[in-house]
Amino acid sequence: MKAVVHVELKPGVLDPQGKAIAHALNGLGFEDVSGARVGKVITLDLGDADAANAEQRVAEMCEKLLANTVIERYRVEIEG
Repeated sequence: MKAVVHVELKPGVLDPQGKAIAHALNGLGFEDVSGARVGKVITLDLGDADAANAEQRVAEMCEKLLANTVIERYRVEIEG
């Protein structure tokens, strides 16, 4: 079983990396880009066969290590 964790900054949190990307894309001629936000995707291989238990365990991992819940939010997807 796999878990895919999507972590992104909460709305209102400054994203200097996203701002730099949007600015660079504008400079390359992509003027229709008005903003960008940068996040991360973490893929975990899990031994748990119970999807509900796996999702709960991954949420615990996010709260303890994978996401800074003060400034970031996360979403967990359990696959197969």
